[in-house]
Amino acid sequence: MKTPKTSKYDMSFKYFLDIAPEELVINPSSLTKFRKLRLKDVGLLDMLIDKTVEIALEKELIKSTFIIVDATHTRARFNQKSPKEFLMEKSKLLRKAVYQINEVMKEKFPQKLTTDDVIEELAYCQNEIQAVENEEAIRE
Repeated sequence: MKTPKTSKYDMSFKYFLDIAPEELVINPSSLTKFRKLRLKDVGLLDMLIDKTVEIALEKELIKSTFIIVDATHTRARFNQKSPKEFLMEKSKLLRKAVYQINEVMKEKFPQKLTTDDVIEELAYCQNEIQAVENEEAIRE
């Protein structure tokens, strides 16, 4: 496995990254910070990996017929939230944002659900959206 230290001296890394031999490579902590702050969307990370592999194939840097990606810091697709959990999270974020603008909206939102039915949760979210759309000041 190549380490960040190796990338300082390995010319194939520098060639791939289009960095002159005398230039320094970026600090690995910058990538970690970028990933944590900017890559909240898992699809974006997949797109970046796909594009990286595409460029490497174009430059004929990859000779193998398969690729192994270290996914230590990526979110596993099988461990995602359920649809109900996702809806609950988004409705909570909506309420939080609306309350920052107008706390009176607490009275206008529908009552929170106590069931585990995803269909009811979806209807609840639609009612929340309708409540926001009915308030011109918040809608804008």
